Amino acid sequence: MMPEPHVVRRGRGTPLIVLHGNGVDHRLLLSLDHVFADGPWERIFIDLPGFGGTAALTGTGGLIELACWLESAVDALLGEGPFAILANSLGGLLALHLTARLGTRVFGLALIAPVVEPDRARRTLPARTVVERDDAVLASLPPADREAFTDVAVRQTAESWAMFRDHALPGIRAADGEAMARLARHYRLDDGPSLGSLRFEGPTVIVTGRQDHVVGFRDQFELLDRFDAASYVVVDGAGHNVHLEQPDLVDALLREWAHRVVSTGKSAPGAAPGAGTGAATVAVDRAPITADEDVDTGEHRSGNHP
Repeated sequence: MMPEPHVVRRGRGTPLIVLHGNGVDHRLLLSLDHVFADGPWERIFIDLPGFGGTAALTGTGGLIELACWLESAVDALLGEGPFAILANSLGGLLALHLTARLGTRVFGLALIAPVVEPDRARRTLPARTVVERDDAVLASLPPADREAFTDVAVRQTAESWAMFRDHALPGIRAADGEAMARLARHYRLDDGPSLGSLRFEGPTVIVTGRQDHVVGFRDQFELLDRFDAASYVVVDGAGHNVHLEQPDLVDALLREWAHRVVSTGKSAPGAAPGAGTGAATVAVDRAPITADEDVDTGEHRSGNHP
């Protein structure tokens, strides 16, 4: 039986599906919510299986199964209606495959440090670099928190730590380690939805970090031939959590993308069924999906590596 997705729904209007990466949960991207709060958007933050408030997949629990689960979850949430996607890291890879599968239902795509190559050994990665380090801040952190932070952060400052603490660390602590291990053993899409035929005409933005040693920035550039209306930006002084380390710049890029999406006139008018803020129950063909403002944090620690 497929686990029900835990979702956080905010606002009313055009559905924007928001997908996080591996080892974290929806809270990683809540720092971007204000970008869309004044626009005609219903933001739908989804916890992937094994993260946040969504139970883990049973069985193999690999990337293929995760991609299939996501397609079913989106269909349950939105029916056959159109939507845009904002996705990060592993969520970006899933967003690409969802777009390849669903075609014109997706009318806008924003990718933040997306995974392009599931096999880490085949990624084009820069040398690991720390561009700014505050030793006093690092010394003040509990060892486990310091390890989680410095494992991915290239700006190791008080400001960067505060963003990581508030948006990344809760999901890291809540992640299901066994589910992550199963996913790691089957982290491929050879038999799943294919990118081979992906062509996308809608407004697209791809944002990467110049110092991202997790997924890099060069492989993402190779995606451009698949998109007719794409902006590609590599942000210096930022790593894999580029939106946490250079928030003002990423906010501006997403505002411009959102304006382009709305300007196309293809966004869905009015609110999707069940839209709104606060606790709600969304009626779907199968069991109801509960949507609320946040999820409890567990104590399991793992890293946010796609």
